[in-house]
Amino acid sequence: MTPWEVVAVLAAGVAAGGINAVVGSGSLITFPTLLALGYPPIVANVSNNVGIVAGNVTGVLGYRDELKGQRERLLRLGAGSVLGSLVGGLLLLSLPAKAFQVIVPVLIALACVLVVAQPRLNAWLSKRQDNPHPHGGPWLWLGVFGAGIYGGYFGAAQGVVLIGLLGIFLDDHLQRVNATKNMLSLLVNSTAAVLFAFFAPVDWWAVLLIALGSMVGGFLGARVGRRLPARVLRALIVCVGIVAIIKLVYG
Repeated sequence: MTPWEVVAVLAAGVAAGGINAVVGSGSLITFPTLLALGYPPIVANVSNNVGIVAGNVTGVLGYRDELKGQRERLLRLGAGSVLGSLVGGLLLLSLPAKAFQVIVPVLIALACVLVVAQPRLNAWLSKRQDNPHPHGGPWLWLGVFGAGIYGGYFGAAQGVVLIGLLGIFLDDHLQRVNATKNMLSLLVNSTAAVLFAFFAPVDWWAVLLIALGSMVGGFLGARVGRRLPARVLRALIVCVGIVAIIKLVYG
């Protein structure tokens, strides 16, 4: 890497950590950055996945108070996340590289739509807190399992998917729901990261830079990120996502 490339990846990692704390779509910054620097799509995806785990850890630590009393819930749903992540990671490793280049632009487009729609989703979830489901049940477990597959294959905006599912099915406050989302995202990404570390073409320099940046971003996100207009952040994510789609489709 050149010095400018090091700075670019570090900056992307910081931005991803901060955005994950605000809207949960940080991989739509780091993944396209690696693509722009010439990394092959599969290498960019798995390296980003491994590196972003550090930011997930800081996110979980930031919500440790809200995680209290959720042990049984996390054990049950965490099993679905881990199993789903293994399925998604194995699909990534077993399907042809050309399949990834066809599937991921669709997933990025879906992620961008979810990022744009998140304010309406959150408003709807807030309104329905007076009449929530008493427990998650099997449908939530299956939804979390499906989100794990998505996250193990390509994790951008999986947090948006998870918080939507959890908010619909759980009888709890949104802050505790967000803490659960952070833990499940950590389980998905760390499970896939272990798999990729042994069986995928990981670029460890990219991992190190993203990890360092996302850790810093995770700590700064709540303070700095929330001061930025939400519309600006969402517009930035969508623009970067469009760039990634163009890069993948047209090379």
